Amino acid sequence: MINRLVLWNVDLTLVDVTIVTRDAYADAFRMVTGRPLVKLAPAMGRPDSEIVFETLAVNGIAVEDYHLPKFLDALAVCFADKRKRLTSDGRAMPGAKDALKAVSRLGGVVQSVLTGTIRSNAVHKLKAFGLDKTMDFEVGGYGEEVYPKATLLQVAQGRAKARYGGAFTSANTVLIGDSTRDVQAARIGGAAMIAIASGRSTAAELREEGADIVLPDLANASEVVAAVARLTGR
Repeated sequence: MINRLVLWNVDLTLVDVTIVTRDAYADAFRMVTGRPLVKLAPAMGRPDSEIVFETLAVNGIAVEDYHLPKFLDALAVCFADKRKRLTSDGRAMPGAKDALKAVSRLGGVVQSVLTGTIRSNAVHKLKAFGLDKTMDFEVGGYGEEVYPKATLLQVAQGRAKARYGGAFTSANTVLIGDSTRDVQAARIGGAAMIAIASGRSTAAELREEGADIVLPDLANASEVVAAVARLTGR
């Protein structure tokens, strides 16, 4: 019986593929606008849909309704074209693979992602480093879905309920991420929060935002498992 839901942020929690992502954005921007990308809006834990809107605006493009779906389609194509570069120009975060495997051995657990990255690109990122084996991508939440991350968390809980039965609430849902935005999403959306100080938010910032547990990284798989078990009450 599935009775624990563990949702992982992707970028700077499980992988760091910043260079490839930036280059894909540049190619997608040129494909959509016919102009070179001058400035890419910072990610800061936001979904691709928000980054696209701001990137268009800061580069002087008058945003129309068609821009978002067209840009996201282009981003998927451009990122897929560069997926062979992921392992050479990117990396899995230390301990990510062992942590995912260890959590998968917990009783009643299903793992998926809650990410600002669009689904196709999230899958490419994780597959490149063999981090997809324990993931059920069907119950995740992704960057092309235009919801605040807290709402997206609730969408993922609803998908898990539809797929596995039973309710997924703050008592048995854990979000693992690296940004204060992830912590906010967990607090508002209804999940426990394991914050990993591997991104741009410091351990102190993550604690101040209200993370239940803060770890420096994923290097100690048993520590990650213990945190998940504790926060899901078993």
